Amino acid sequence: MRTPLNLSFISFIALISVLLRPDCAKAQILVPDGYVENTDSIKKSMDIGPFFGLYKDNYFALGTDPFHTPDKYNSGIKFQLSISQRLTNATLPWGTYIYLFFTQKVFWEIFQDSMPMSDLNFNPGIGWSKPFFIKDRYCGKLTFILEHESNGKDGEASRSWNKVSLAGSAFVTDWLSVHAKYWIPIVDGMNNKDILKYSGIFHMGFQLNTNDRRFTLGATFVKREGWNFNWNTSIQAGWRIHKDSNQYLFIDFYNGYGEGLLAYNQFHNRIRFGILIRPNLFSEY
Repeated sequence: MRTPLNLSFISFIALISVLLRPDCAKAQILVPDGYVENTDSIKKSMDIGPFFGLYKDNYFALGTDPFHTPDKYNSGIKFQLSISQRLTNATLPWGTYIYLFFTQKVFWEIFQDSMPMSDLNFNPGIGWSKPFFIKDRYCGKLTFILEHESNGKDGEASRSWNKVSLAGSAFVTDWLSVHAKYWIPIVDGMNNKDILKYSGIFHMGFQLNTNDRRFTLGATFVKREGWNFNWNTSIQAGWRIHKDSNQYLFIDFYNGYGEGLLAYNQFHNRIRFGILIRPNLFSEY
């Protein structure tokens, strides 16, 4: 089942306009320990620490193909570890910050003999990030990123590419945020020269939250190369386990190509259930 979706580059321009509008979402953000942060406290947390924190979603999930009989080849575990490290001791000009990022995504074939980890994707990067505070409201941020992604294998199984990326996240309202990321690819992997046809050229998505941030629903759409409506789609719903935590029980549905590097050109569907640990403000994608 393939899911063509009629979305376009104009959505990124809309995201930029959200960041620059004077009436964007309130600076008061409900964080996992249950109290509400205002603009000053958000700025202070960015200025003085902590230096080390979460970057993208961290999760551990078990799943299978919902449209075929589960077996040891279409079922397994996917997990991701993602962290960031702020490099600057003080705010840089224009209220910016420099970060180191590292994400590792793993596909673990627990139902196969010897339970191999079939695909390990390493994604280090360095980013220059600008948060936006307009009229005492926290609106979002833009980040310019230099990143590399590879699977650490050699020979025929080797996959790698690089990106010069611009990523943005914005609060549209207190309960709706949007995100987008566009990249200039530098494909240096000899065995994945056609990766843009499958892993895409940009992505965009949204996140919905209840007022108490107990329930969340989001989707991310990755546009594959070409002018037709060919998208990789990820839809996720979560329930926060406790009001004082950033841990969620979640369900995720993936439809498309490019979920992992080793099998980037193989189409599949997966539905997974697991536990999710999410950053306080924005998750990166």
